[in-house]
Amino acid sequence: MSRNVLVIKLGALGDMILASPHIERIVEAHPDDRVWLLTAPDYLPLFAGHSRLRSISFARKGLLAMGQAIRWTRKQHFPIVYDLQGSDRARLLTLASGAEKRVGLGTGWFYTHSPVLDDRQRHIFDRLNGLLACAGIPQALPRARLWTRSWCAAAVGRWLDTRQLQRGKIVLMHAGSSPAWSSKRWEREHFAQLAVLLADAGLQVIWTGGDADREINAGLAAITGLDATGEFRVPELAELGRFARFAVVNDSAPMHILSCAGIPVYALFGPTDWRRSHALGQEGRILRNPVPCSPCHQGDCPPAQQHRCLAGISATAVFARLRADHLV
Repeated sequence: MSRNVLVIKLGALGDMILASPHIERIVEAHPDDRVWLLTAPDYLPLFAGHSRLRSISFARKGLLAMGQAIRWTRKQHFPIVYDLQGSDRARLLTLASGAEKRVGLGTGWFYTHSPVLDDRQRHIFDRLNGLLACAGIPQALPRARLWTRSWCAAAVGRWLDTRQLQRGKIVLMHAGSSPAWSSKRWEREHFAQLAVLLADAGLQVIWTGGDADREINAGLAAITGLDATGEFRVPELAELGRFARFAVVNDSAPMHILSCAGIPVYALFGPTDWRRSHALGQEGRILRNPVPCSPCHQGDCPPAQQHRCLAGISATAVFARLRADHLV
């Protein structure tokens, strides 16, 4: 008899993508059931093309939205709930569902099944694999993916043809980051120098990003490359990645999005711990300053935080790495 099964994953964007292999494992573990994903409205398009996963969204904030989510959850009479979020909101939804089997990251009476995690510094991918294991589900492989609509690839192909961009000769670059964390950005001059080196090698640079990246992308595209700011939503950006040779990005959401394309994604890490947040399958392509610096008084880094400043990574060093990997 078919049952309803619920997966809760509310965000954020990078975390949604990191959890995509685990969501698929849960779907595979319930071949005869109706599996629902409860998420935030912004993330519905990431799973729109999935043939078996049903999705519903509620706003992530507000008492009204919470009340609506609880009423809907209780109405479905879920016997099993998998909480991949672990936030207070998600725990409350899990408990309010009335499910007999409640699986989540954490301890206490919210869950009937939870993994024993003695190292909270581990990558979230590994922690979610622990969640699957305690539920008796095979562990996921580190391969991020999105389930996009079939028309996405055709739309991206037309965009490339219109601009006479050659498939396989494209390099995607993202020079921005969260406006609230500017220290995660490699210096604009370094990005510009790398782009010139790549252009001289016969590659076509495309600067990607959203509204917050318009100023920096416009300045970089004036030197070399094509400014594609705001041209692509998340599913289309993942499809664009399939036409690219590789990508060079800051530690940001596009790092995770482009990893879904299965291309090499080189990520610049400074103030954050790459071991906890690198893109799936890309841990061998982390770009870091070989020399630690502490204390740090740059930008928005806490003075006591030890990290490796991005300023110490040169464009020539990144170019040399790309050449060593036979991509240039």
